[in-house]
Amino acid sequence: MANVKPRVKVPKTASKGEIITLKTLISHEMESGQRKDKEGKPIPRQILHTFTCAFNGQDVFSCDMEPSISANPYLEFDAKVEESGTFVFTWLDDDGSTYTAESKVAVS
Repeated sequence: MANVKPRVKVPKTASKGEIITLKTLISHEMESGQRKDKEGKPIPRQILHTFTCAFNGQDVFSCDMEPSISANPYLEFDAKVEESGTFVFTWLDDDGSTYTAESKVAVS
């Protein structure tokens, strides 16, 4: 898929034990496989089917996405941070592609 662009928003700093809000948006058409092209042929399904977020190697959030999810899916969730580290966001596509984004947070 051309031009898939993940974007994430994570606070740059936080206090120890603070609950922070993480936001993600990824540009993706999310073709459900239900539509047909101009010639009447089915357009193959191509969706992001799995999303995970890990902090310093430990999973903090994950979800499965189904064909009914909109194009350019947006996710927002909270995480408690006890130490400085890196959030790694991963999206898995039906075509086998993997898209990732990383963002660091400094805990004081």
